[in-house]
Parts: sequence; structure tokens; C-alpha cells
Amino acid sequence: MADLLRTLSPVDGRVLVERPLAGPAALDRLLVTGQRAYAAWRHTPLEQRAAYATRWIEEVVARTPVLAEELTWQMGRPLSQTPGEIAGFADRGHAMIRLATEALADVVPPPKSGFVRHIKREPLGLILVLAPWNYPWLTAVNTIVPAIVAGNVVLLKHSDQTPLVAERLTEAALAAGLPEGVFQHVHMSHELTADAVSDDRIAHVAFTGSVEGGRAVHKAAAGWFKGVGLELGGKDAGYVRADADVDAAIDGLIDGAFYNCGQSCCGIERIYVHRSLYDRFVEGAVATVERYTLTDPTDPSATLGPVVRRRNAEGIVAQVQAAVAAGARALVDPKRFPAASERGLPYLAPQVLVDVTHDMDVMREETFGPVVGIMPVADDEEAVRRINDSPYGLTAAIYAADPEAVLSLGPRLDVGTVFLNRCDYLDPELAWVGVKDSGRGTTLSRLGYDSLTRPKSYHLRLPPSA
Repeated sequence: MADLLRTLSPVDGRVLVERPLAGPAALDRLLVTGQRAYAAWRHTPLEQRAAYATRWIEEVVARTPVLAEELTWQMGRPLSQTPGEIAGFADRGHAMIRLATEALADVVPPPKSGFVRHIKREPLGLILVLAPWNYPWLTAVNTIVPAIVAGNVVLLKHSDQTPLVAERLTEAALAAGLPEGVFQHVHMSHELTADAVSDDRIAHVAFTGSVEGGRAVHKAAAGWFKGVGLELGGKDAGYVRADADVDAAIDGLIDGAFYNCGQSCCGIERIYVHRSLYDRFVEGAVATVERYTLTDPTDPSATLGPVVRRRNAEGIVAQVQAAVAAGARALVDPKRFPAASERGLPYLAPQVLVDVTHDMDVMREETFGPVVGIMPVADDEEAVRRINDSPYGLTAAIYAADPEAVLSLGPRLDVGTVFLNRCDYLDPELAWVGVKDSGRGTTLSRLGYDSLTRPKSYHLRLPPSA
């Protein structure tokens, strides 16, 4: 039914969640409630807003066992790994609360005789957050906690694959005592979401998802002069320099490529290795992948589960098949992962590809699955050229012994984050930002508050007697 949200579990294909979709009248009520809440919340002292947010996070953490199991059933990540996302939600949320005092402090220029001058940060109003399924807790927290701490109110629309995350966030918010309307969620169609984006009661839109989804949000917001933050896709690269610790590079980059079945915007999707280390790296990468266990993600032994949907799995398979047809070699025997054939899609055997080129989509377009291509490179120059040969620019991970060499490469890389000897990680005290088709705007760090507030200047000429 068009007016019904239905979530199929990738674990066993059953209908996991059914919810009625909101209609225009229901959306209107939520917007009215949010605006009413904002009128009071914006004047609540920062210390009180931070205390509410802290209790909210604590309420989420207290529910970790239930939330982790629900997450596994909704999107397929092994149950041994899903509690870590709840812990990450808490870490990021607490970090953004700690940063609020500095980020929201008045900016005071040097003294000027006869004047008092300063800049205050003011909240925007009602923030619409559109969150994805792949890391539904971690991506949502990037905006919802700092938005509320800054004095805004939030309406969250989560992916139809992870609707229970939005519901549990609302339950935790109510348990923490947040006033009515400060945080709300909604299940709604793409069409009504577009209407919400263009509604003048929405002051800012924060979207995390695909490039196509980002374009749709940008189009819906056109002409309304509101802020739009877009955290989009990635084709993130790893580079193993000649001076790298090869074993550490294998461990880090292969985990970065296959954790969460490769379903991460900043996961490693392509690896460039100095020719002197290439054979050793490839051998170790294949051996590492072959030790993974693909099975029912509720099984404690699982290190890989299904990808999120059958259609996603079909797209991944098609990309691999096209690469092989064009000359790539697949080094992992799918028979090592019997669950893929026994259970069928969306259970998908992981794969390592070599003899790949940049004429293949697998090295240029998002795969978002348990697949990585590996290429040899002659030197830093070729590595930089290959990394930049992509429509995306989220992160680049360099494995090397010489930090200075990496710092010299950083300005030449068209990405938002440069890693040394690690990958696939968001530090909440550093700005998270993409370039090119990876999006626009900034979340996390002190700078993440800038897009959730506006500056107001106070320029006071003092009377002569003052």
C-alpha cells in the first residue's frame, strides 16, 4: 500500500515493521508542535539544554541490548558489532555537548572606545533531519544533538529500512524529559518529504544519503533560502606507500573495506599499493577476507551478514561481473562462503579484485558492498592522481611511516579528511566534510554548530556619560 511503510529484514526476508505513513495533516501538526516548542526552547539556558541532551543519551545507552538487536534485524549487521554503534552514538553526542560552550560563545572583537561590540550565535528554528539506514544512530547524532543543544528543535525522518531507530530516539527523549515538540519523528513518503523540505516552517535540512537523494533534497529546497547540509556518497581510497607497515595496512584497510559489509560512505572501496609491496599486500588481503564468516548476523560467530536489500546485492554483483568481463580478476572463491548460495541474496560473498582499471565502475562509482579493487602504483604522484580521479571526495587513508610525507600530500588530495595509518572513522572533534559529489556543509567539531545557528551582531554606541 502506498500509505504504509513496510520494512523487510535482510536477515530472513520477513516483514519486520509496518507503520502508517503520515499525510499532510499529520505533518502539519508536527510542524505546528515543533514551532510552538521552539518559541520556548530557544530561550532555555544552554546549561539546561545540555543537561537534557545528556540525559537523552543516557536513556539511549540504557537500552543498548534491545536497540542493538533491533538494528541487526533492520539492516543486517552482525549482532556482535551493533552495540558498538550505540556506544559511538553516545561518544559523539557527549563530544558535541562538550564543544557547545566554545562553539556557541560570543565572539568579541578588540575593544573600541565608546562602543560595545559582540557577535552572538542564535538557533535557526525547526531542523528537518533525513537520516540513512547504514549507520542510523551514528549519522543521526551528528545533527540532532548539536541542533537541540544549540536551541533548535528537530523533526527526524529516518530511512524506511530503520524506522525503529527514530521511534526509539523519541521514546528516549520523552524518558529524558525533553519538552513536547523539541524532538519528534515522522514516517512519510518521498513526496511528502519533498513538501516538508520546501515548507517555510523548516529552517534547515540535514540530509545523509545518496547523491541522487541529495539532488532531490537540493531541488526541493531551491528558492527557499534555507540551509541544506548534504552528506552524500564516497569512493574512498587507501594508499600504501613504500615505507608502510604492510601488515598494519592490510588489517586496517581490509577492515575498512568490509566492516558493515562495506556499507559505509567512508568505507574503503579502492586501494592503491606501491609496486614494491603490491604482491605481499594482495596475498595478505585475500587471506584476511577468507577468514571472515558470512552467516545469519544473529549468530555470534558472524563477521559478515547480508547487505541491506536484495536490489542492493544485485547492483553489487552486476558491478563485479562487469569488471571481470572487462579484464579484472576475482581472487576470492565464493564457495568459501556457502551462506551466499544457501541463503541467496542479499547474502553476498566478499570479493577482492585485481587487474582493475579506472575504466571500470568498480574503481570510480560507489559499490557500497563487500568488494574492494586493488591497483599497483609507481609512486606518490600516481597515487594522488588515482585518488583524485573520482567524482567523490570524502576521505583518503594513507599508510606510511613518514607523517611529513603524508602532510605534504594532503593539500593535493581532493577530499575532506586525510587519514594516516587508519581509515573509516569519524572523530567528533574534527570537521566532517565532503567535496565534489560527496556533499556540502559541515557536521561534527566546533564548526558543526555554524550551520545550525546564525550570527547576530550587536553594535552599541555608548552614551557620552557611560
